Amino acid sequence: MISPSAFLRTLIVAALASVLAFAPAQAQQLVTITTTTVTWTYEDAGDEEGADYIDEDMALLDDEALAEDAEFAAARRYAPAASLATLGHAKARFGPFAVIDGATVRMAGDVTSATPRQFAAMLAAFPGLRRLEMVDCPGSLDEDANLILARAIRRQGMETVVPAGGSIRSGAVELWLAGVTRRAAPDAEFGVHSWADEYGREANDYPASDPVHAEYLALYREMGMDAAKARAFYALTNATPFDDVRYLTRDDMARFVALN
Repeated sequence: MISPSAFLRTLIVAALASVLAFAPAQAQQLVTITTTTVTWTYEDAGDEEGADYIDEDMALLDDEALAEDAEFAAARRYAPAASLATLGHAKARFGPFAVIDGATVRMAGDVTSATPRQFAAMLAAFPGLRRLEMVDCPGSLDEDANLILARAIRRQGMETVVPAGGSIRSGAVELWLAGVTRRAAPDAEFGVHSWADEYGREANDYPASDPVHAEYLALYREMGMDAAKARAFYALTNATPFDDVRYLTRDDMARFVALN
């Protein structure tokens, strides 16, 4: 028979184990980064006096894992055409890019923090690239990298193309807008939604005067929209919550930018 004192010690140990099981979740603040239709978490950045920090190596590993996840393409409305199941034969590959010939590169996959460097390395090896075919592009896992890449595409003077059966969503739409000339097949799909910050706040949670909006409006102006169209397109994207997708057609996009 268990003595009363032993029984009491057993209860105390069990109670402490229950508390400790929940302590880690309360001890650290986790921030969810939401820049496309997938999410991941890392510890919140702070000052040097004992705050948590961002583990960039872990974030990059998460990027790779998410890019290979079979559920990552779930935001696509239709299954890709059989002809787009792969990028086909490539002379070289750089992250999501597959160089087809001296002038053409195809893109399939998401933008990570490494993608601008991969794009620069590709141009160094193939400086004549002028046509970017966007086959199946879910968006970005790093919004800053996405904006850098968009401007690099524009500087290169590239034509951006969504071929028959192609699909681009979220931040990938900004990459397509970056083309000096733009083309899209009649059945191309463009998925848009609001952005969200690391705390889960969406664009419409910020006041209209907040500088964060100016960054996107400036990008759209750089990509050829006038002020009115930039505001209208930005409002259109932010009218759809982050965890949803609104699909636009080629004709919808032609309301905002010229297509060739």
